[in-house]
Formats: sequence, structure tokens, C-alpha cells
Amino acid sequence: QVSLDNFRKIITIGPPESVSRSFEPLVISLVIGLGNIGAEYDQTRHNVGFEILDRALTRLRAEPLATAEEYMAWRGQSQNGPVVLAKPRTYMNRSGTAVRALLERFDLAPEEILVLVDDFNLPLGAVRIRTGGSDGGHNGLASIIGALGTERFPRLRLGIGEPPAGADVSAYVLSPFTAEEQETIAAACEIAAEAVQAACEKPLDIVMSRYNRNPASPENDRPGEADDVKPNDHREV
Repeated sequence: QVSLDNFRKIITIGPPESVSRSFEPLVISLVIGLGNIGAEYDQTRHNVGFEILDRALTRLRAEPLATAEEYMAWRGQSQNGPVVLAKPRTYMNRSGTAVRALLERFDLAPEEILVLVDDFNLPLGAVRIRTGGSDGGHNGLASIIGALGTERFPRLRLGIGEPPAGADVSAYVLSPFTAEEQETIAAACEIAAEAVQAACEKPLDIVMSRYNRNPASPENDRPGEADDVKPNDHREV
């Protein structure tokens, strides 16, 4: 059996030969922001996972840790010790390849990661953290589920707003936020980054109860309940 303190030591010095999974993780050990690599995708709706991660890197005083074909990784510092933060380099539809490589590199279980992802089924700026669930039609989550063979991994979803009626979904998620939306999404990304830091320091159920909210309709906030998610189809590249 490996204690959490020993695990923190492991990610400080490098990957272990093997780690027992008989303990229940108390906090998140690996944070992965989903997005598409390339300047042309900066500031687009589909890249809010990268934006949240960038803010979390600052909060956790992260420094470069490793660069591989599939990902870039940083080592941050939480109140509980080191934590790994990463961005896939595989583009959204192959996110699972990067996530699987990261789990192998740091010998982690799916339950120990937090995936940061956009969701147009949620109102603009809404934050939802769940410990598992379906892909909801999101190709990045679908790729991760396929690569890991399980839906049981935590994810933080940030609402990017619903596409206009008749709009092409792929074009919408790859489009930038409007000037009117930018202030809301910037504030939401900062709140989400705060939630990421909290998830690295506190049990996830506590983090969920604090941060699961809909800023547009706070009276409808019911932390811990399942969302009514409509089927969608992200056909992005």
C-alpha cells in the first residue's frame, strides 16, 4: 500500500515501477485541460480547457516537468504537495491517447485525474464538476473513455453557451467568444481555476458542493444532482 505522501514523492522524482491502488485518493493528482494546439485555436470556445489550465498553472506556481509527443506537463505545488498539470498535443479528437500516456507515465488511476472541458449544453460560465459520466457527445471525452475503457474519471465542464438555432456545431465550438461574452467567460475560467486548486487540496465532494453552480441562474444551483444533458455532436478536427 502506498500512502498519499509517498505518491507525492513519486511524482516529484519520476515514475515508479508500480503503485498499489488499494487506497482511495483523497484529492486530484493530475489535471488535464482539453483543447487544440495552435495559435489559430487560441481564445476559441473549444479551448477553454486550456484557458482554465493556464490559470491553474499560475495558481499552483507550476514549472515545466516533461514534454512528450502526446502532451506537455508541468509540476505545480498545492497545499498537499506536488501535482501534475498537462495539455494534450494530440488535438481534441485524440485526447485519449495523451491521457492514457500520462496515466502510464505517472502510474495513476482514472479516478485520480481531473479533465477540464467545454460544454455547450451548459449556460455560458456555468461550472459543473462530476466524478464520472458519459461523453455527452463531446469527442474529447469520448476519446478518453475509449482509451481508458471507463467513464469513471472526474471532469470539470465549463459552459460555453448553446449554439444559435441552425448553426453548425463544429464551426460554433471553434469560434471565438463574442465581445459581450468575454467578460463572463474570463471570470468563469478564473472560478474554474480556483476549483482546480481546491480539487488538488480537498476531497472532491467538498469541491463539488462549493463550485457546482450556474452564475446565470443561481437559484437553480443544486450541487451534486445530475445534469439534464442534451445529446450533442462535436465533429471538430
